Amino acid sequence: MKLEFIPLGKLSISKSNMRYARKAPDVSDILPTVRARGILQPLLVRPNCEAGHYEIVAGCRRFHAAKIVAAERQAGRPRPDTGTEIEGKPDGVSGVAAEAGGASGVAAGDAAGAGSGADALSDGELLPCAVLDNSDDAAAVEASLIENIARLDPDEVSRWTTFTRLVREGRSVADIAMTFGLPELAVRRVLALGNLLPRIREMYRAEEIGAVTVRHLTMASKSRQLAWLALVADPGSHAPRGYPLKSWLLGGETIPVRHALFDVEASGLALVTDLFGEDAYFADPGAFWTLQNAAVAVKREAFLAGGWTDAVVMGPETHFHAWEFEKTPKRKGGRVYLDVRGSGELVVHEGYLSRQDAARLARSSGGDRSGEEGAGGKPVRAELTALTGTYVDLHRHAAVRAELLGRPGLALRLMVAHAIAGSALWRVSAEPQAVKSDAVRVSLDESRAEAVFDARRREVLALLGLDADEATVTGSGGYGGRHRSICALLARLTTLADGDVLDLLTLVMGETLAAGSPEVEAVGSLLGLSMADWWEADAAFLDTLRDREVLLAMVAEVAGEQVAAANAREKGKALKVIIRAHLAGEGGRTKCEGWVPRWMVFPPSSYTERGGVGTVAAHARAFARPASEADDSNMPDGVSPESDVTDPDFDSVTS
Repeated sequence: MKLEFIPLGKLSISKSNMRYARKAPDVSDILPTVRARGILQPLLVRPNCEAGHYEIVAGCRRFHAAKIVAAERQAGRPRPDTGTEIEGKPDGVSGVAAEAGGASGVAAGDAAGAGSGADALSDGELLPCAVLDNSDDAAAVEASLIENIARLDPDEVSRWTTFTRLVREGRSVADIAMTFGLPELAVRRVLALGNLLPRIREMYRAEEIGAVTVRHLTMASKSRQLAWLALVADPGSHAPRGYPLKSWLLGGETIPVRHALFDVEASGLALVTDLFGEDAYFADPGAFWTLQNAAVAVKREAFLAGGWTDAVVMGPETHFHAWEFEKTPKRKGGRVYLDVRGSGELVVHEGYLSRQDAARLARSSGGDRSGEEGAGGKPVRAELTALTGTYVDLHRHAAVRAELLGRPGLALRLMVAHAIAGSALWRVSAEPQAVKSDAVRVSLDESRAEAVFDARRREVLALLGLDADEATVTGSGGYGGRHRSICALLARLTTLADGDVLDLLTLVMGETLAAGSPEVEAVGSLLGLSMADWWEADAAFLDTLRDREVLLAMVAEVAGEQVAAANAREKGKALKVIIRAHLAGEGGRTKCEGWVPRWMVFPPSSYTERGGVGTVAAHARAFARPASEADDSNMPDGVSPESDVTDPDFDSVTS
């Protein structure tokens, strides 16, 4: 490699350059420095087939910036005098600067126009160039990608194109990983894009689909990819994306290979992999369960042979809840529970009894399960047999609940205590409000609705004599968490007035109301809730928006149809800027007050015919008529099927 100063008119972009055949790159970020100081970092070039001419392997953006500066000089615009020179630079060498990362600014047409007449530029405009040997195409491709990764990151599809060319030149995955300082897995992920149809790769490049969707599509055959593209193209269909796409591809069940208890290789079962080298799944769930159940049966027999009184297999339709069981050692009759999950995973719980069985065991041993012996070394005999104890329990239970029928106030308090603490028959959980995005989490925490609810929660915790800093009133804590006593809560609730209990019940109901459920739609509609009273658009919401058609419809809502029509060809990023400006009333725009997107109002609606709006689907389920009401003859007198849902005066309910 040697350093030379080469006339601008004798340089062209090499086909090995990753930016070849694309529109002129954005150089707005480096152009001011180019005008002021010149090119300080040489371009990487190599001789081409025309004598005295060179092709640029790396430095496409510097080259285009230099052409723009040269065109400006020809037009008579003075170059700023910085007094900076390159040591040993001949007269006429272009002063063009080192580049940084990309930004937006100079139009592609301007850059292309400046470069369309390279030969017409002054041949005295010289650029510093490092001349490579022209015999190694792979080295030229590597040089181009290294330069661009270090500065303006190319998209993954461009990397795939370049990595594929390197593989054809004889480079292995390990060689590519070492050259670019990447893990081999990262290189394989990029190369896996080759399994995708070109249309899907272009959608990924255009950011129409995300990385999770692309990863799952690499598992699909070409026919399944074509079927998915057909769903995308059909306005009346919904094409699954993200994690739901995996279930669509695998027919509903996704069973990872890592959960198999048998020898997967020896089984000969067909597998589906994502080509990223991380996950593999069984293509035939039925065949998997046949072998998995046999392996679970073998494990069960092994536990029985090991001295356990029983080994209970819990299928995917059930689940092992720790609060429903009590830890009991093997020598005192403890069992093993084999919890088989729907994903194929097996979780083993050793040494447990259900709370009912543990209670019976305690009663049968006279309340003492320590195994102590009576006089003469004989075990102490319980006063009641297990059957007698069950008889007594059931009759006492029947009498209590019959008597409770005439005490609605006490029943209400008992129900609230169960909802808060849970029991062997009650499983009530607080809505976790789970979200992976920190921005969305902060947005929710800082909302007015959450502030009002949290203030009431603290009041209720104080009313019950609980720690005001606890995250929820509801919940027994489950696996190793806090445990609330129903009896203690009931005793506390009986000291409260009916109005206080009902206020407390509203808080508990709010904590246990599932987000995104039909129940939210039903309650919101019955309340006549106005979202504008509780919510306003923030940056976290706007950042989640990706669909350009939806964004254009939102522009029409906040700025008017005329503004939307004028910006119909703008990109999504520009449309978001317009929405933000009108919501904030910036730049002389009229501020749009009380705007709420269609998805969030009660009742909700969609912006397109494509579907996939969770709130709309939940609202439809909430107000769907039962089959028994489909016939008008079954409707009460004076009520038609089209009647609106009425709002009874729920606030008038008392104990």
